[in-house]
Amino acid sequence: MALAGLLCLRPVQAQQQPAPQAPTAAQPSPQNNPSNDSGNSSPAQTTPKNSASNAQSGTSNDRLFWTLPNFLTVSNEGKYPPLTAKQKFAVVLRSSFDYVEYPWYGLLAGIGQAENSEPSYGQGAEGYGKRYGTAMADGTIENFMTSAVVPSLLRQDPRYYQLGRGGFWHRTGYAVSRLFITRSDSGARQFNFSELCGSSAAAAISTYSYHPSADRNLSNAASVWGTQMGYDGLTFVVKEFWPDIKHKFSHKHPPE
Repeated sequence: MALAGLLCLRPVQAQQQPAPQAPTAAQPSPQNNPSNDSGNSSPAQTTPKNSASNAQSGTSNDRLFWTLPNFLTVSNEGKYPPLTAKQKFAVVLRSSFDYVEYPWYGLLAGIGQAENSEPSYGQGAEGYGKRYGTAMADGTIENFMTSAVVPSLLRQDPRYYQLGRGGFWHRTGYAVSRLFITRSDSGARQFNFSELCGSSAAAAISTYSYHPSADRNLSNAASVWGTQMGYDGLTFVVKEFWPDIKHKFSHKHPPE
């Protein structure tokens, strides 16, 4: 559904021509524009209201599809302070145990029950309970490892910076590339060890600890890691286009 919504945006974006805007005295100079990962320079902009970002905390109050926590997504044009280790853990704790997460994991457990994933769990209420606990533990551990533990150790920024401009494929490529490119706490571009190492560590922990003994092997751990990486890549794409989707539903033009 998310990908179909993104594809529907292409003709709409092609028809929208932003009206020229006269520069004002309050507009900051391009030299003061924060570095962006696209390699293009543009006049600095204030943080869009649709990102619901908090300039003081450096995080966001936004929600994907008005429900799922999106607290670590901010605008690429905004200026944000680096997150301390305490802040990284706090925002991940806040999002991992958000009230929306409980029915979300319930849905995932229901899908696993219908597909009879990990058959040793069985069926019925007991099997559903085991699948629910496993799904929630998998998601929570992965969130903490990729967005709090490893970023704190390596001093990397766990936030996703929305590019917000360019064509559909350019922005999609940018979003997927964030699996491998991130920023340090000081703003420098770095290889995304937090994502790669964090997700692989989470897959190993979940596979060799509480998953059924029959599934405790390298092949299953690699499968879990690949699934997590694919899910995170798709999530980055949705995060990139979420402002466009939100404005499309509200019948308003995205901020220029």
